Amino acid sequence: MGRRIVLLVTSPRLPAGLLTAEAWDLVRTHRVCAAVGNPQAEALRAVGIGVAPAAPVAESLLREASAHATVVWLSGPDGDEALARDLGLRLARNPGLAELELMYGSWDPPGARLLDVVAVMERLVAPGGDPWLSRQASAENEQAHQNFARYLLEEAYEAYDAICAGNMDALREELGDVLLQVVLHAKLGAAPGDEGGFAIDDVAGDLIDKLVRRNPHVFGGVEVKDLDEITANWERIKRSEKARTSLMDGIALSQPALSLAAEVLSKAESADPELARPAAPVAAEQRAAMEAELGDRLFSLVGQARATGLDAEAVLRRVVLDLMDELRHEESAPPRQ
Repeated sequence: MGRRIVLLVTSPRLPAGLLTAEAWDLVRTHRVCAAVGNPQAEALRAVGIGVAPAAPVAESLLREASAHATVVWLSGPDGDEALARDLGLRLARNPGLAELELMYGSWDPPGARLLDVVAVMERLVAPGGDPWLSRQASAENEQAHQNFARYLLEEAYEAYDAICAGNMDALREELGDVLLQVVLHAKLGAAPGDEGGFAIDDVAGDLIDKLVRRNPHVFGGVEVKDLDEITANWERIKRSEKARTSLMDGIALSQPALSLAAEVLSKAESADPELARPAAPVAAEQRAAMEAELGDRLFSLVGQARATGLDAEAVLRRVVLDLMDELRHEESAPPRQ
């Protein structure tokens, strides 16, 4: 029988001992070796499988293969790439020594690298990590969330810019920066002694519960006829969750005044169909001209505001906030007889 060396590679992000059936058959049948401290080795020993300690060098495994015909090497968390490369070169020069085989005993599930993101953040904010970040995120800093709030907004804008530019490479990077902010704020929320605190698993768990709850046609067996019914279900469930008393509740007041105005008008139209004015279909060329004209008018208004010492953003925001107050007052007023 020919000599064989099997490099058994497993995911360091899954519990040790969680292997495929093929991998279990392999380690039960053949000689198994691993470096000292390998977590997979400890898991196998716990169920009665012998694992011999060995140095992660090619010569050691070649000796084991010579003595036992087939030897299984439990790769470490980093995959032992240097060992695999060295073995590959040795066997390429002298293929008669042994056959080299790579087997995956487990794989990273989708999203596994998110665990690494959390681990890296833990290291950064811990003592001995990044001094500036750990100081800003310390439990004694009651303004920790506020200190980083503007970065969350900036990164979201940069991701939006990448989307508008159609730059997928930039979008990939900027989404990572947004993710950094999410993980960071979750870490800040888990500060020791923080009453009402939360951790990243709480954030993820709340999101999962929300998505499942608001999509009963996917997770609850509810039958729907079309997209309109799906949207209506989402809004109905959302209203029952939030227990809001006004259509104006839940609107992000910190968003730019122009988008705030658009959202308030949209909410008002949903409550009063008479306010809704369906857009008449227009040709693409006509639409482009209308957009250019509207852009020029808006830009001109901003210029006029600057010339008179006014802040166009603040002026529009004040008008929209006043309108929201009026709408809330109308909602709370007794119905007309």
